[in-house]
Amino acid sequence: MSGYGDFAYYYDVLTENVDYESRCNYIYNLLAENGVSKGILLDLACGTGSLSMLLAEKGYEVIGVDASEEMLSVAQEKKYESDADIIFLCQKMQELDLFGTINGAVCTLDSINHVTDEKAVKEIFRRVSLFMEDKGIFIFDVNTPYKHREILGNNTFVYDMDEVYCVWQNETDENMLTTVSLDIFEKDEEEDTYYKYSEQFQEKGYELSFFEELLRENKFELIGIYEEMTTEAAKPDTQRAVFVARKKGTQ
Repeated sequence: MSGYGDFAYYYDVLTENVDYESRCNYIYNLLAENGVSKGILLDLACGTGSLSMLLAEKGYEVIGVDASEEMLSVAQEKKYESDADIIFLCQKMQELDLFGTINGAVCTLDSINHVTDEKAVKEIFRRVSLFMEDKGIFIFDVNTPYKHREILGNNTFVYDMDEVYCVWQNETDENMLTTVSLDIFEKDEEEDTYYKYSEQFQEKGYELSFFEELLRENKFELIGIYEEMTTEAAKPDTQRAVFVARKKGTQ
């Protein structure tokens, strides 16, 4: 997977359809309903920090972790503009190394799917468990094999926005490994020409049972697997599934 160099600059533009406030409220309600309404919260694969900022406003002490220096550079700018109390760390998810324990962790927008090595995914869960306090809550979402097969597939999507024009091309193989190729065009009004940036990354559609097993292996009890932005049970045609799990107490 690339470092999202050029993509980081356009990430917020290309994800402007994501309602971060609603997503934050949804996550907060899931956390609070399960006993984590305050404390230290890890935002894993935080990207440009949009969700981190909103979770900090809810009163959490947020630690944002991402592997992309470019993404975190944008996140730091947001932090300085708002004076939010957030710590940003540049780390791969499978190399997570914190100063102490956390009360909860979130990983959103199918970030785990971007880790296509099963051993690396297993290490992510091991490390989240290692730093999680007893009864801490872990919330993450994943794109399902159904989405990779039926929605992403070998399809092409075009996004025509005021600031950029983006062509999104997918290639999905029999193992639910999707290669995403982005061509981003930005118009220079003064020179009346377009500049092109290209980015490529991969996602893997893991069976939901794979994550259930990882949670069990790492001392988490599953609270629920939900349809995105709801508390309804995930269905066979769910595109993005939300997992909520609690670290089993050892005391």
